[in-house]
Amino acid sequence: MSVETSRALVLEQFGTLPRLVERPVPKPRPGHTLVRMLASQVAHLDLNVMDGKFGILPDLPAVPGTNGSGVVLASDIHPEGTLVRVNGKGLGLRGDGCWADHALAPDAAVTPVPAGTDPALACSFFSPAGTAWAAVHSVAAVQPGERVLVTGAAGAVGSLTVQVAARAGAEVIGVVGRAAKLDHVPAAAKAVLATEMSTEAVGGPVDVVVDTVGGPVLRDTLPLVRPRGRVALVGYTAGRELTVDLADFLLADVSLLPVNLMTRGREVAADAERLLTELTAGELSLPIERFGPDRLSEAVERLRQGTVVGRAVLDLA
Repeated sequence: MSVETSRALVLEQFGTLPRLVERPVPKPRPGHTLVRMLASQVAHLDLNVMDGKFGILPDLPAVPGTNGSGVVLASDIHPEGTLVRVNGKGLGLRGDGCWADHALAPDAAVTPVPAGTDPALACSFFSPAGTAWAAVHSVAAVQPGERVLVTGAAGAVGSLTVQVAARAGAEVIGVVGRAAKLDHVPAAAKAVLATEMSTEAVGGPVDVVVDTVGGPVLRDTLPLVRPRGRVALVGYTAGRELTVDLADFLLADVSLLPVNLMTRGREVAADAERLLTELTAGELSLPIERFGPDRLSEAVERLRQGTVVGRAVLDLA
């Protein structure tokens, strides 16, 4: 590969996997920053885009990848060599994203991160950290002494939510869908299998549920919540639909509250950045599995099967 060309994973048809190709390095232009990508997240949002099942889709062919990190090669506002995270402003949604050796991103989509940060962490921390903080504090308003149940507690968002809720003084129960993931639930929570979830198994009614998986798991958590309790809905990897008996739902008197990081990103940005400092220092943990670009199909398959522990990240270094 010459210095004038760059590897990129290019999606040519929705419902298929991107193809690894070699193409020219994007040319710098005003208002944009050219970044040599070092790592890029493979997230469920990216899979929805690949499948053509998201509300915003790029014209094809396009490079997927809504979150990445790397070093600045050329920019009017960011110094060359700065380590940055790249996300937002339609990257991977309205146009080319981060699954490439080089990305040309709008300046506003490029945010410096502290030098020395692991690029895989830099590209994958913001969504789980921001979402965990928003779910626990902004949406569910968890109070000390409350009982909080977190589904998908071995995943990136779930595991950080467990840690943030425990720091807020809550008693935390972490629910996972597979026995193999029980050991990956942070020690701050009591770990429970979803198939064994009951009021008795979780030690009585809970005040708050933070649900990261949706579908039937969300349905099964609702009877565990005390009247006037809250359910913060974060994700829907286990299913996009929820069917409830409205009469039972009214009697239960439980608030179902959406957590949308797209509308809360600015609100929680400072809190997420603080959590990054604590993640880098090892005071908090975020599990990450790394894959080379030639192993994208493995990363996608494991993400779809729910066997990835934490975040899946493409190593582009």
